[in-house]
Amino acid sequence: MRLDIGSPAPAFSLQTDTGSHVSLADFTGRTALVYFYPAAMTPGCTKQACDFRDNLGAFDSAGYAVIGISPDKPAKLASFRENDALPFTLLSDPDHAVMERYGAWGQKQLYGKTVTGVIRSTIVVGPPGLIEVAQYNVKATGHVAKLMRDLRLA
Repeated sequence: MRLDIGSPAPAFSLQTDTGSHVSLADFTGRTALVYFYPAAMTPGCTKQACDFRDNLGAFDSAGYAVIGISPDKPAKLASFRENDALPFTLLSDPDHAVMERYGAWGQKQLYGKTVTGVIRSTIVVGPPGLIEVAQYNVKATGHVAKLMRDLRLA
């Protein structure tokens, strides 16, 4: 199930890399840019996270809060943050319940095989809690630059 533009964003509360909990409601009044990625510290996911990090000033200036969600445990997310100096929120969804509600978990093609897992996706939730952008099956490399063009930030 994929989310439609204008539909309400599914609520969530997940554990951060520091062990605290963050919910979508914590970003009320801001625009939340939620991106789903398969695994911390892998080449593609590191490239994507570093692209968000390197462009965080533009996102912040435009009022976007960047949130990364993966099935990784908080300890691995903490290492990811430390290794790559990631200054935005990282959340752990080990049972992929939030990913499923956002359409970021399911069947995909991986090296010619059909597998079930994280579908690399980016969802923008506007201040009233409605979906403004829903991009699925995005590429790790070049996605942030394309997203910035789509959002007219670059």
